[in-house]
Amino acid sequence: MNDLIFFLAGTAVVIWLSRKALRKPGSHGFYRFFAWEAILGLIVLNHGVWGEDPYSPHQFTSWMLMLLSIFLVVEGTRTLRRDGAASAQRDDGSFYEFEKTTQVVSHGIFSYIRHPMYSSLLALAWGAYFQDPSLIGTIIAGIASFSLWLTAVTDERECLAYFGDAYASYMQRTKRFIPFLL
Repeated sequence: MNDLIFFLAGTAVVIWLSRKALRKPGSHGFYRFFAWEAILGLIVLNHGVWGEDPYSPHQFTSWMLMLLSIFLVVEGTRTLRRDGAASAQRDDGSFYEFEKTTQVVSHGIFSYIRHPMYSSLLALAWGAYFQDPSLIGTIIAGIASFSLWLTAVTDERECLAYFGDAYASYMQRTKRFIPFLL
């Protein structure tokens, strides 16, 4: 029962944070909502065993992914806020303030991957999954991953529409989620 209450409370927070994006189906934020919900589901599903066996291979993998998640979100957000020249002129009604960039950011972590914050969410999802791998967890982690892929593809379409050839060129030089691979 406590898990259900936690999930419902978390869902209320995610809905509130996503309220603008949920009004714009098809936006990158719309798909990101489903990724956040899946991650919340993984956390609720596996929170009971977190840290029970921290040196087991699956929990060690989990902790490494979660540390990677923290690094990616901090570095990506810091770089976007510092160099993205966010402006209200780029507001489609669903962007968070730091997403309203008016310049293509292609250095720092962005010189390796286009979506460090989405990569962070992928690492968080799989980190939560690896605390206690299961069939239902695999399905939920797959939903999170697919939702983040949809988020990234949609974000790229939005960036191509706004930045044009500069973003298309940037896409040719970088990978989507994992440096040198994917």
